[in-house]
Amino acid sequence: MLTDIKKTARSRIILAVDVSDPGKALDLVQPLIDHVDMVKLGLEFWTSIAMDFILTDGAELAGLHGAYKALFMMLNGKIMDDWKLHDTSNTMGRAALNLARMKSKYLTVHASAEIDGMIAAVKACKDTDCGILAVTVLTSLSEEQANLTFNAPSKAKVLQFARNAVLAGCAGIVCSPQELEIIGKRPELEKLVKITPGVRPEGSAQGDQKRILTPSEAIRLGADKMVIGRPITDDPDPIAATERIVDEIAEALMEVG
Repeated sequence: MLTDIKKTARSRIILAVDVSDPGKALDLVQPLIDHVDMVKLGLEFWTSIAMDFILTDGAELAGLHGAYKALFMMLNGKIMDDWKLHDTSNTMGRAALNLARMKSKYLTVHASAEIDGMIAAVKACKDTDCGILAVTVLTSLSEEQANLTFNAPSKAKVLQFARNAVLAGCAGIVCSPQELEIIGKRPELEKLVKITPGVRPEGSAQGDQKRILTPSEAIRLGADKMVIGRPITDDPDPIAATERIVDEIAEALMEVG
């Protein structure tokens, strides 16, 4: 029973690997791949690939290519491809079609690109196993900043974006843990996978995140998965840090049943 609940707890963790160097990414992922569900690779990582292959040549390029290939073979599709696409619907669709070749589990787009943009990304990935995640209101925005940006409270805007994501056929949404409760009260949003960054274990530095909760609080409020980076990757013992989070999630899962 305890083994099963810990396995379920590990399936809730997406490791954020926000680095530019493929060797460093490999060093982070290799010891942790069996302790988490998948790995989030964001703009810092993807733009470094582009620059490496444009600006590097010869033996150095061959070495970089080998490191990237080794990383992707290790991940084997267990990737949250965090591009946060936001453009015209035609551009989003074409970009999503290109990115779907990575065979990632998820690809992110901004919900603020509106329904047509999300639909285009969903259609581009319809014949793949890659689901589209709609990013709602960034967890790095404070409530005041969210109001200034969207002219609405964060919870109201997240609710609107989540409903649009359902209409567009998205697999899920990315939202702050503080919006999980209001999302969970809406039956029309029940099938959305709810993924939350802004999760910080007790005692961890807040960093650039504003609207945060602990892993156990996020689980109790209905998070399906949570993106966690620095509390794991900055720890002197990343495996021990991950397992502490696993234990916290497991305890919360047993409480909610």
